[in-house]
Amino acid sequence: MAGIYIHIPFCKQACFYCDFHFSTNMAIKNEMVEAICKEIELQQNYLEGEIVNSIYFGGGTPSVLEESHLKSILNKLKQHNVIASDAEITFEANPDDITAEKLQMLFQNGINRLSVGIQSFDEEILKWMNRAHNSKEAFQCLEWIKESEFNNFSLDLIYGIPIATHEIWEKDLKTLVDFQPPHISSYCLTIEPDTVFGRWQQKGKLTEASEDYASEQFLYLAEYLQKSAYEHYEVSNFAKDGFYSKHNSSYWQQKPYLGIGPSAHSYDGKNRQFNISNNAKYLKAIQKNEIPAEMDLLTTEDRINEYLMTSLRTSMGCDLQYLKNELNYDLIKNAKPLIEQWKSSGLCILAGHHLKLTLKGRLLADKLASDLFLVD
Repeated sequence: MAGIYIHIPFCKQACFYCDFHFSTNMAIKNEMVEAICKEIELQQNYLEGEIVNSIYFGGGTPSVLEESHLKSILNKLKQHNVIASDAEITFEANPDDITAEKLQMLFQNGINRLSVGIQSFDEEILKWMNRAHNSKEAFQCLEWIKESEFNNFSLDLIYGIPIATHEIWEKDLKTLVDFQPPHISSYCLTIEPDTVFGRWQQKGKLTEASEDYASEQFLYLAEYLQKSAYEHYEVSNFAKDGFYSKHNSSYWQQKPYLGIGPSAHSYDGKNRQFNISNNAKYLKAIQKNEIPAEMDLLTTEDRINEYLMTSLRTSMGCDLQYLKNELNYDLIKNAKPLIEQWKSSGLCILAGHHLKLTLKGRLLADKLASDLFLVD
């Protein structure tokens, strides 16, 4: 089983925290969709022999697409890939782009899962982050989703916002859960250098939230959602039973996937490739029937490190047998003192042939994984 990611590199405006690749120049939208369709043709052998069980429209903001654009891309995908009849097809959207009519159009065209960037219900925080939507639009879009044919959707919230209090965070979370979304994703606000917030930080106009502050909100998030019958199946992801994201899970399980569009990444099970993060250069290359991608040839050590990083973020944990059988690496033998130290500190447990982080350990997931990394 494999996945396909379609990167739509357009947004109405730039959120102050975002460092993803996008443009606010919509004049080339038609040309970009044509190029994306052309790349699907050029990449038709990348997933040869694989059945596609997930398609994900991300960005950017896919909800700026028109119906004709969506139809063109989906038709091209079906022409050049074997897509499972029960494939999960996710479409990211911003609240301000959602209407009852838009939801009906998406559903009728085969979209069966939504991912909506709420981020906060607080008006001042939305303005501070320069989100394109306001609080009223956030509530309205959720009402329309509840009245629509979609029964599979995910909502995003951001925590660790320095201008927000714990009370605001708890209110946002309660408000979200009251709508009973099948899936919730929640990420800590990070300040990236090449963003408005990054430049504010460099000038001393913004101080990132402390680790303790963010940790308190993460722990509240995890405990509150667990009490609300959500499974904490990945550090930043929570789902009702049966509503795990197929697409994102494939990343964490090292399954192959194809990325289409500028800045999109692909993985064939052994190596990675990265499309250029420049719209003009991407269009120019595709017009010449060239795929503007760089290859990253992974060593065995790279593959072990990537598996450690992704698997330890999940509730399934690191499969020690997979490491032995597929990558010829005995983690317990090579890192026993460190793992024993983690166990005694309450950071991890060994369950059968899986190494799993506790909730306390998940606070440090990336740091703990990096401590296990092999060096070429």
